[in-house]
Amino acid sequence: MTNIQRADPGPRMSKAVRHGDTIYTMGHVARDRSGDIRAQTADILERMDTTLAEMGSDKSKLLSVTIYLADMADFPAMNEIWDGWVDGPDAPARTTVGAPLASAEILVEMTATAAA
Repeated sequence: MTNIQRADPGPRMSKAVRHGDTIYTMGHVARDRSGDIRAQTADILERMDTTLAEMGSDKSKLLSVTIYLADMADFPAMNEIWDGWVDGPDAPARTTVGAPLASAEILVEMTATAAA
């Protein structure tokens, strides 16, 4: 029987799910949605660090990250913050797409898969 661990499970979703040695995160958005793309990206990455730590991992063990941008014009500014955060030698596979997000004040959302 495989052990499944859920962080902050709720009726709609869990913040993260660990199945064996693989961790899947929910889509993280900024807590303070009044900031620009740089502020929201930094907030999300801080949240991602916390989520990964809670599940027994860290950014050096990221396998894949998908980034959703409400406006692809924000791609360079988002990358400025990402590049300062990501563990360069252990950078994950990454995809960035433009997509309408859940509300107008959300500029970026990120979901990740990591090894434990």
